[in-house]
Amino acid sequence: MTTPTKAVLYRVRRTSSPAADAAPGPGDPAVPDREAALRAVEAEGLTPRQLRMARRMAAQNGIDYTSDHDAVLKLRQRGIDPSRRGTAASAIAPDVGGAGTAVQLPQAFRPSPPPAMPDEGAARVDHIMRIQRDIVRRRRRQLTLLTARLVAFVLLPSLLAGVYFFIIATPMYATHSAFVIQQAESTAMGNLGGFFKGTQFATSQDAITVQSYLQSRDAMLRLDKELGFRAAFSNPAIDPLQRLSPDATTEDAYGLYQDHVKIGYDPTEGIVKMEVIAPDPALSQAFAETLIRYAEEQVDRLSLRLREAQMKDARAGYEDAERKVQAAQAAVLDLQQKVGVLDPRTETGLVMNQIGTIETHLRKKELELQALLDNAQPNAARVEGTRADIARLQSTVAELRAGLTRDQGGSASLAAVTGQLRIAEGELTSRQLMMAQALQQMETARIEANRQTRYLSMGVAPIAPDAAAYPRAFENTVLALLIFSGIYLMLSLTAAILREQVST
Repeated sequence: MTTPTKAVLYRVRRTSSPAADAAPGPGDPAVPDREAALRAVEAEGLTPRQLRMARRMAAQNGIDYTSDHDAVLKLRQRGIDPSRRGTAASAIAPDVGGAGTAVQLPQAFRPSPPPAMPDEGAARVDHIMRIQRDIVRRRRRQLTLLTARLVAFVLLPSLLAGVYFFIIATPMYATHSAFVIQQAESTAMGNLGGFFKGTQFATSQDAITVQSYLQSRDAMLRLDKELGFRAAFSNPAIDPLQRLSPDATTEDAYGLYQDHVKIGYDPTEGIVKMEVIAPDPALSQAFAETLIRYAEEQVDRLSLRLREAQMKDARAGYEDAERKVQAAQAAVLDLQQKVGVLDPRTETGLVMNQIGTIETHLRKKELELQALLDNAQPNAARVEGTRADIARLQSTVAELRAGLTRDQGGSASLAAVTGQLRIAEGELTSRQLMMAQALQQMETARIEANRQTRYLSMGVAPIAPDAAAYPRAFENTVLALLIFSGIYLMLSLTAAILREQVST
């Protein structure tokens, strides 16, 4: 902006310029008349715009002037009135001194107060004010559009969501329960065995398996068959968004089942937590108790399979050893019946005892014969009788010894029978030892299987609630507001980026 001091200096320079000091032209009036005319022009109270127009037209026509009013005076002397709109175009190339040029006298205007600021500063301020007004107008328009978009895309949907959660939504009741799957431990474990015993991670697979089963379609179908899960959520009293249509498919019912039966497993504590949601508190408790019964059945089934798998090999080994012992016992009995010998050792002992007794008599007869022969005139009859006894005794010993090693009369010798029976008895003894080991292994496997038994232990029993847990109106409404705000922000940023890319 131009200050008054600068305007005064500007006028002084224009007054002291060579053009201002020059003598008036031929067509200029005398100085006193000129001063009176200038005062008359000043008294008219021309506006700053008219004065700027006079300066511009004077510059275009090559007129030297000392002030704005001097420019108006000289233009009027040439027949140009800068205060009229039609004179701006005709003043570009005026016909000065030409024939037929009419001199337009200055018009009298209503006086107005003088301007409060210099001409150039007022123009700049006016231009700045127009820019500021345009900016304010654009900002107001953009703020109005932004408010309309926020109301349409954020506040109105959030309000509708709040109306649904606070007024329309059907209250749902949640029953909470918790249980743990434990493993039976052996009480005969020593200190070292107790140090290496299993932790809660030993049953994590069983807990995950039970969790998967409770969240499966099989559990949903069993629950629907026993307690009518689909009928409970097809009640017309439930709001349309949570109600299951009567002709809904199994997949629709399963999706609703997953939303209303929430099961979680904590691996650090080994606890399975379950939340069952239903439109009625008693029905919610019944659903939870039924699902816990399904979990117990699944745990028992898993334990039974594990025990059968551990006992199967041990039981098969024991049964095989028992069959082989029976076969060996039958072989020994058959051999005893064939040879007619109950115990080869006893038979051998009897024969050896007979041989020993006969040999004792034989030694006596030999001594008796020797005593008879020592006489000078021995009795021949006694000597021959003694010799005959000795021969019979020797023959009997030979027969007995032959019966031990040679076959007699088509029957096997006692030595052969003893060998066969010893082999059969050795086989029987080995089979008996193997059967004893198999029996011990089966007993160990049975103990281990009993130790691996799983069972379900309740931590929190399901109890019917007395107040609705869902919907959480305030939290859900705030969440809806945040979601719609995020969607609007994402779309706005995307549109801004695309607009910038297109413009560049």
